[in-house]
Amino acid sequence: MNLEQIKTLLSLGENQRVEFKSSIRNLEGLGKTVCGFLNSAGGYLICGVNERGNIIGIGESSDAVNKLEQYFIEHISPKAFVAVQAEKLDKKLVISIEVPAGSDVPYAFKDVIYIRTSELTQVAKSQTIRDIVMRHQIEPERWERRFSFVDLERDLNVQEIRAAVSEAGNVRRVLFRDEKDISMILEDFSVARYGRLTNGGDVLFTINPAIRLPQTRIRAMCYSSDKASDTFIDMKSFEGPLHRIFEDAYAFIIRNTSSISQFIKGNPKRLDAPLYPEEAVREALINALAHRDYSAASGGVSIHVYPHRLEIWNSGALPEGVTEQSLLKGQISILRNPDIAHVLYLRGLMEKAGRGSVLMVQKCLDSGLPSPFWKSDPKLGVTVTFSTPEVTPEVTPEVTPEVTPEIIKLLKHLTGEMSRGDLQEAIGLRDAEHFRKSYINPALEIKAIEMTIPEKLTSSKQRYRISGVGKHLLEKVTIDTR
Repeated sequence: MNLEQIKTLLSLGENQRVEFKSSIRNLEGLGKTVCGFLNSAGGYLICGVNERGNIIGIGESSDAVNKLEQYFIEHISPKAFVAVQAEKLDKKLVISIEVPAGSDVPYAFKDVIYIRTSELTQVAKSQTIRDIVMRHQIEPERWERRFSFVDLERDLNVQEIRAAVSEAGNVRRVLFRDEKDISMILEDFSVARYGRLTNGGDVLFTINPAIRLPQTRIRAMCYSSDKASDTFIDMKSFEGPLHRIFEDAYAFIIRNTSSISQFIKGNPKRLDAPLYPEEAVREALINALAHRDYSAASGGVSIHVYPHRLEIWNSGALPEGVTEQSLLKGQISILRNPDIAHVLYLRGLMEKAGRGSVLMVQKCLDSGLPSPFWKSDPKLGVTVTFSTPEVTPEVTPEVTPEVTPEIIKLLKHLTGEMSRGDLQEAIGLRDAEHFRKSYINPALEIKAIEMTIPEKLTSSKQRYRISGVGKHLLEKVTIDTR
């Protein structure tokens, strides 16, 4: 939710879907209201605002967002996708809590079911609960919630599960009941029940879900011209757990996307920048994987890289109530696969509810590119397209340049002597192969960095440090960008 949306809600006042809270001290009250919104049509909580809609702020609290997110994760069941965000209004800190309508009603807060009636949050009566349960039973079960035919002894990717636990703990500070018990971890992620893995869990946490679910594969193609033809420069098919195919597909895009060449004043060497903003492309790709229709075996995700545009397609259609125009403004996220989306959110791979499309637009505009645009058709699927301006700077194929933005980024993060793993983590990359090819090797080739044990290239004690050439490059960049 952006500042303009918050201001609009404040001007409209409280109603069945909007409630103001003067502080965040009453966590019980917040939890009950969030639960009520989940069991109804969704809604918004604005904290740091009194009943009249006047902004009073909640005081400075650097960890408020994480604490609230963790509190809702611990006390609301089943797990729900709730977005908590801090914003400054009139120089005062305000917390917004954005709650989509729940897909797994009824939800309970501390084992009690709440609903919204007019502007009040109330304990649901037994008849109301029966009505909610009956309505939910009549509706078809989501594809991701159906049981998979996976063999838990043979097919689980334990390394992927451990990585998800670690990232959820580091990014969202999520606590698990028992981090050593795989079955309990999968239940905590809401991808296993009664000792069986769901389709969502299969997509996320098995060695190769494509064996059972061919629709999980990603097809990626790079064309020699802006017209779709049989002339491919590169073509790949990726399969594996969702996180891995996401990183592999992103590496394919980076490898095949053109770069913009420019020269910094006083530096005779060329610097290349990615044509499309990294954050925008990653968000578009993760959205295609999280929000697509997995139910049809003929569905999938495909990537088409052209010299002057990038298209990411996924099967299905935009959810009811979402249009190409509304994506540009941001809104309560309507999730087709909330379990899959929740795990991706916990791992830090997804933006907060309804914010992903806004981020993509802003990053493109900041880079001087046209806004991405979406095209949706129930029969043809959803395509998001990134494009270049009609007249672009010098564009060259992605090759290993002399001095790239990746090398400069590497040098800025390299302090003292560091291992390759520590450097990769400092930069925030997950794809080791992409890191080696785009960062380490080019920096070694121009002697911007040097190895501490050059005679033993594969030594486990190998470290890297900035060379004299690297220090000179950093000084040049610092001076020329002032």
